[in-house]
Amino acid sequence: MRRFTIMIAVLGVVALAGCFGKEEAPVAAAPEVLVATVEQQDVPVGFEAVGQTRGSEEVEIRARVEGYLHSINFTEGQPVKRGDLLYVIDPQPFEAAASQASGQLQEAEAALAKARNDVARYRPLVAQRAVSQQELDNALAAEQRGLGSVEAAQGALRQARVNLSYTRITAPTDGVAGISAISVGNLVGPNLQQPLTTISQIDPIRVRVSLPERQYLELAREAADRRAAGDTTAKRPIQLVLVDGSVHPHAGRLRAVEARTDPTTGSMLFEVEFPNPERIVRAGQFARIRTVRQVLQGALVVPARAVTEQQGVQRVAVVAAGDSVQMRSVTVGPKSGDLLVITDGLAAGERVIVEGAQRVRSGMVVRPKPAPTGPDTTATPTPPAPGADTTRSTN
Repeated sequence: MRRFTIMIAVLGVVALAGCFGKEEAPVAAAPEVLVATVEQQDVPVGFEAVGQTRGSEEVEIRARVEGYLHSINFTEGQPVKRGDLLYVIDPQPFEAAASQASGQLQEAEAALAKARNDVARYRPLVAQRAVSQQELDNALAAEQRGLGSVEAAQGALRQARVNLSYTRITAPTDGVAGISAISVGNLVGPNLQQPLTTISQIDPIRVRVSLPERQYLELAREAADRRAAGDTTAKRPIQLVLVDGSVHPHAGRLRAVEARTDPTTGSMLFEVEFPNPERIVRAGQFARIRTVRQVLQGALVVPARAVTEQQGVQRVAVVAAGDSVQMRSVTVGPKSGDLLVITDGLAAGERVIVEGAQRVRSGMVVRPKPAPTGPDTTATPTPPAPGADTTRSTN
C-alpha cells in the first residue's frame, strides 16, 4: 500500500509538470505585400503598331555592263552625294569597242561621200546620154545604202560610248552607302543577282506598318468625326519608339496609305515619315509608332500588373480597412504605358496589391508596403498628351 501511494504521487507530479511545460502553437505572421493607390488622372489613349524603317529612297546599285571590277571609290557606310564615283569597271575592252565603232563610222561616211559624188556626176551625164540611166540608178542606190550604213555606224558608236560610260558607276542620289557586296577583281554584270551595294537616303526616314482593317476603320472614322466637329487637334503627333525604348526626338507625319487592303492578311499598309537629321535611325530597323487617339478625363488607373484574369474575369486584390484583403472583379479600359484604366469596380484612393497577390486570399490580413515608384523599365512609354508640337504631324 505504501509503494502504491508513492507511485500515485510520482505520476501526479509528472502530469502536473507536463501541464506547465506545454506551449501554445505560434500564430502565422501576416504576409507582406506591395500595394499601389488607385489614382485619378487624365489619361492619353493612343494606338501602337510595329513596323520597319526604310530610307526615303532605297536604290540598289548594279552594274549595267559586264566586266571585271577595277576599283571601289567610296567609303562603306558613309554618306555619298549624287554623282559621286562608286565603282569603276575595267574600261579597256569598252574603249577598244568605241574605237572600232568610230572607225566603222568613218568608213561608212567615206562610202556615202563617194556615192553622193557619183550621183552628182551621173545626173548631168544622163541628160547628155553620156552614161546610162542604169548607172545613175546604181549610184542612187549606193547613196541610200551609204546613208543607212552611216546611221547604223553612228548608233553603234553611241552604244559603245554609252557602254564605256557605264564602266564608271556613280551615285544616283544622296544617301548612305552600304557595305559593298563585291570585291575588286570580281566579274560583275547585269545578270548578277545581288546588287553591288545599296544607297539609302535616311533623312527623312520612313516607317512602314500594317494595321488590321478594323483598327484602320476606327482611326479613319475618328479622324472624320473630329474634322466634322471642327476639332483643331485633328492632327496628332506621331512618335517613333526604337527597340531600346528611346523615343525619336522628331515628330512624324503620315505620308501615305495603301490604296487597297491586303486580302491575304486583312491589313492596310501605312507609311510614316520622320525627320532624321542626326542620321541615328538607319534603314531596316524594327520600331514602333504611336499616337494619341483620345484623352480620358479623370480616369481611374492602377498598375497593369495589379490586374489578373481568372476564367475571363478581371480581378484585383484590394487591401481594405484593417489591412484585410478583398478580391474584387473590375472592368478594365484601355492601357496607357504601364497603367491600366479601370472603368468599374474601384474607387480613387483604394489600395491594390501589385506584388504578392498570388499568396493571399479574401479575408486574409496582410502587411502592406508601398510599391516602389518610378518608371517601369519594361513598360511602354506613355503617348504624348495633346498640345505637343504638331508642326510635322498629321491625323
